[in-house]
Amino acid sequence: MHIVNLPNDFNTNLLMLFRWLHFVGGVTWIGLLYFFNLVNVPFMKELDPATKGKVLPKLMSRSLWWFRWGSVLTVLMGLAYWGSIVASDARNAGTTSSGPMASFFAIWTITWALMCACVIPGKGALDKGQVIAVIYTVLALVASCLFLRFNDHGWESNRLLAIGIGGGFGWMMMLNVWGVIWRAQKRIIQWTADNAANGTPMPEKAKYLARQAFLVSRANFVLSFPMLFLMGAASHYPMFGR
Repeated sequence: MHIVNLPNDFNTNLLMLFRWLHFVGGVTWIGLLYFFNLVNVPFMKELDPATKGKVLPKLMSRSLWWFRWGSVLTVLMGLAYWGSIVASDARNAGTTSSGPMASFFAIWTITWALMCACVIPGKGALDKGQVIAVIYTVLALVASCLFLRFNDHGWESNRLLAIGIGGGFGWMMMLNVWGVIWRAQKRIIQWTADNAANGTPMPEKAKYLARQAFLVSRANFVLSFPMLFLMGAASHYPMFGR
């Protein structure tokens, strides 16, 4: 007969709580991301304006609430768990965790800002998905190399480095959710609701915001694949060392 022995120490249970909440938030967030890109976008294109005016406000308001708060829960719990890994590696090496933490936030926040700067114009070559994809790929690769370069002291574990890059993608994705997608969609939702209820014309800016939100959402969709790979590689695929 097997007996269940639950750990009694506080730290083990706290880290398990972080991981579990990270998984719950991630399933909610990434699941909705895939729904938006694989189901909702093509579906909305098939609706006539009257039907879209009734469906879009309620559907997007509810789904985006779970979407954006799922991203926050995922990232915060992931950072808390990763922070414990960084602290453990640093403690074993007799140093501090300030280097990996500072480089994480600096590199990935700056990379996100550069990516956003490419989408803002919304015209010419920078309105083409293929061009944006190439630029984003280059920026992500350069940022990943920089993170590895700044954290190449010999004591950083594979878990620290893999999550440091995969979590960096997640950090940028969360910033995209709140800084671009939600800011655009909440205005589109309001304009669509006003159009359906009062016949108020959709502003010309609606097309620009919709396009911007689409490109950034599609970028998040693509970034989710290397992000998930690196999360799995952290403990099961030692590509960056021990």
